[in-house]
Amino acid sequence: MSRLTRIRSEATADWKSFLRRRTAVFFTFFFPIILIVIFGALVRTDPTGDGLFAEPAGYYVAGYLAAVVLFTPLSRMGSEVARHREGSRFEKLATTPLTRTEWLLSQTIVNAIIISLASLLILALVIVLTGAEIVFSPLLVAYIAVGVVAFCGFGAMLGSYTDSRDGAVTASNAIGLPLLFLSETFVTLEQLPEWFAPLVNLSPLTYFARGVRASTYPDTQTSAIAGIDPALANLVILAAIAVLAFALGARSIPQTD
Repeated sequence: MSRLTRIRSEATADWKSFLRRRTAVFFTFFFPIILIVIFGALVRTDPTGDGLFAEPAGYYVAGYLAAVVLFTPLSRMGSEVARHREGSRFEKLATTPLTRTEWLLSQTIVNAIIISLASLLILALVIVLTGAEIVFSPLLVAYIAVGVVAFCGFGAMLGSYTDSRDGAVTASNAIGLPLLFLSETFVTLEQLPEWFAPLVNLSPLTYFARGVRASTYPDTQTSAIAGIDPALANLVILAAIAVLAFALGARSIPQTD
């Protein structure tokens, strides 16, 4: 059995497993819907005011996409790795030709499909409900793909080092929630304390949000990095983080339980 066949078989099995868990399917797509309805349609933006949501609607598209790119792989991979550990499945996996890297790649592919569908739903809802004006850039596809790889890697590490599925989910929420609002998604740098602003650069989600915003919302004031267009520069940085996170995530997956 070739490597491609092994990855495809594992990805197919994981996709069918996801579809069988109807609650997981529902909340995977319900979460971005309720997020947009609350913050986009009910709270609304006020470009002439101050405080949260003082920017035009198009500014926050990156934040809505960041929410699903962050939480879905982080929680799904964390709980999936923890579930495999609890069932001693990695010990059985070690007796098959499928490597830990191949297993994580197959899981990442499934997450990429799920999040791509959720992202299409988000874009449609944002345009319909908030009237956001955005540019559809091919780089958006690359950002979503690279973001999924990065946070699947982080999710695998969470699932490997926490003691249970509940612990993995709790850890993903505890880490994901601060990152969502402190990564230049919904809260601008000007709204943060001056001493905290440099720490925003430590979040991988920051580069996703900045890059998506630079790609889809031309009116944003995103600075170039080393003279490189911010839409490309942030993608390069995020890709480097994704490679490292994926490698560490694959390495952290136990061979035995």
